[in-house]
Amino acid sequence: MNQAIVLDTGPLGLVTNPKVSAESLACTQWLQAHITSGNRVIIPEIADYEVRRELLRANKSKGIARLDNLAKFIEYLPITTAAMRQAAHFWSQARQQGQPTAGDKMIDGDMILVAQTTTLAIPNVVIATTNVGHLSRFIAADLWQNIT
Repeated sequence: MNQAIVLDTGPLGLVTNPKVSAESLACTQWLQAHITSGNRVIIPEIADYEVRRELLRANKSKGIARLDNLAKFIEYLPITTAAMRQAAHFWSQARQQGQPTAGDKMIDGDMILVAQTTTLAIPNVVIATTNVGHLSRFIAADLWQNIT
């Protein structure tokens, strides 16, 4: 069965970075292999926002073009009201358990990412990331290199 892979900002930033490094090349090859094998690869709007804002701040037009181009070829997951309400639930749940995922005044992109992923309501979904920590408490998440 094919899997659904939701990209967090780490891998999304690597594959859209116009500056080639060993890690960005490996991540791009990893992504291409998943697309070729028929896995569903998804860019959540919150990850696009977080990568895009940094590219805009740094005036990296080539990176923005690569991000825009990638979104034409793989699925894009817009933020919905349902996702934002679920994110608020996850945010409060983490605090009630004494394990906040960000500062009290932060919007907490991780909880929006988790909520966006859960609203897909599909089996065999995983968030590909460079930082598993907070995400794996709520949903399947792994380092992108470990997702085969």
